[in-house]
Amino acid sequence: MNHITSSTDDQMSAQLNTLQLKELRKMRLLLHCCCAPCASYVIKHLESEYDITLFFYNPNIEPYEEYIRRYNELERLSVMYSLLYKKRIDILKSDYDNAIFTEAVRAYKDESEGGVRCRLCFDIRLGETARQAKAFGFDIFGTTLSVSPHKNAAILNDSGITQSTEHNILYLEADFKKENGYMQSVELSKRYELYRQNYCGCIYSKR
Repeated sequence: MNHITSSTDDQMSAQLNTLQLKELRKMRLLLHCCCAPCASYVIKHLESEYDITLFFYNPNIEPYEEYIRRYNELERLSVMYSLLYKKRIDILKSDYDNAIFTEAVRAYKDESEGGVRCRLCFDIRLGETARQAKAFGFDIFGTTLSVSPHKNAAILNDSGITQSTEHNILYLEADFKKENGYMQSVELSKRYELYRQNYCGCIYSKR
């Protein structure tokens, strides 16, 4: 006897296929990047688990020439990684608006690095990353910042979790400096001949 497939069977099969595809699909990650050296290791570390788009939003960086230099270097890295992994790694770039950062931290300009000023800077950058991730339909957002030995991962992740709650989107909690992440970023920077800046980005860290 021939088996006749009912419309109900077809619908159930389609639903199962959809669920399987969702399970197989990598989560789309909008990864905030401060610079190419930090991104070098983090992309390598995450590319097997996530479909990554880089997000360059750093209104703290001064002067503007430095901002452009870091973006161009990140763009060069994305091209190299696209060739290495045989997969395009896109960059979402925001407009430069240093006034957003300057006004937010004005009262804390004399603080040492790692204090309230830095937390406000995290909030600005991760807040915008969360907003863009939500707007463009990403599944999750994160940042490369914790790979730096100068960044407190606990404070950074607290900022990310706060923005995650506010914008209703998942945040990738991480401390990428662990397991020699920072040293691997240094080695990759040398291998790819990346420009390594000698300050975080704002004029306060430069001094």
